[in-house]
Amino acid sequence: MSATDRDNGAAQGVGYGLAAYLMWGCFPLFFALFDDVPAYEILVHRVLWSCVFLAGMATVLRRWQPVRAALSRPRRLGRVLACAVLIAANWGLYIYAVETHRVLQASLGYYLTPLINIALGMLVLRERMSRVQGLAVGLAAAGIALQVVLLGTLPWISLVLALSFGTYGLLRKQVPLDGLSGLLVETLLLLPLGLVALGALGQAGLSHFLGDSRTTLLLVACGVVTALPLLAFAGAARRLRLSTLGFLMYLNPSMQFLIALFVFGEPLEPTQLATFVLIWIGLALYSVSAWQRRAPSAARS
Repeated sequence: MSATDRDNGAAQGVGYGLAAYLMWGCFPLFFALFDDVPAYEILVHRVLWSCVFLAGMATVLRRWQPVRAALSRPRRLGRVLACAVLIAANWGLYIYAVETHRVLQASLGYYLTPLINIALGMLVLRERMSRVQGLAVGLAAAGIALQVVLLGTLPWISLVLALSFGTYGLLRKQVPLDGLSGLLVETLLLLPLGLVALGALGQAGLSHFLGDSRTTLLLVACGVVTALPLLAFAGAARRLRLSTLGFLMYLNPSMQFLIALFVFGEPLEPTQLATFVLIWIGLALYSVSAWQRRAPSAARS
């Protein structure tokens, strides 16, 4: 591949990455559009319509072979099922955070995720943590402790979002499926439960689906909104170094942070700001350390 081709590929990768993280960053604006629809019902439709949309994409892109191969070995679906449960829990809690005007907590959770990944790698995979990484994780822990001590509250939404997504990433690495195929298998595993929940809501007269055209369209759009950034992210991951992709990742929680402050008007207490600052410093240390480690290897290649 020529240098021009590499440059073009990198430029396309940055474009895909920006599109993915900007879409994810705008999720609070989308989920805030739902009027009086509970988070659990939105989650049900997010699973159902994501499955439908991803199945359509797999058909168009001819990607059913790995999906069929995975489903034909039910004994090996344990990790995929665990991934499905974790991502569903993450989706549902995120929607709940938007509905209850706690987008700042959600953004804090996604800032925490890379540091949670480091901790999980050390605890579960027995990976060695560098001094800088240890300092970064320590700063994040200090930020959480600060809220607990001074405010007397545990930012549980932030912690559960970070832990669920971090654990999802840990398990997902052990599943030999690409992004599209993997998420399709996960939503297929959740589909029966989603259909049962949808039927129960309709039977109880609690369903908002088909109640009015606006809400119905928004519920159906959940599938497209879920899948599009995933596809853009897959395009970026194929073209960019992990260090570049990791740097772009901070766009998502940063946008959520700004939306929470300037669109939703959520209050930011001084103690909360101190927590964010400690975690931002930790992320900066982690990012610089990761960049320095990868630069020599990139120069040799």
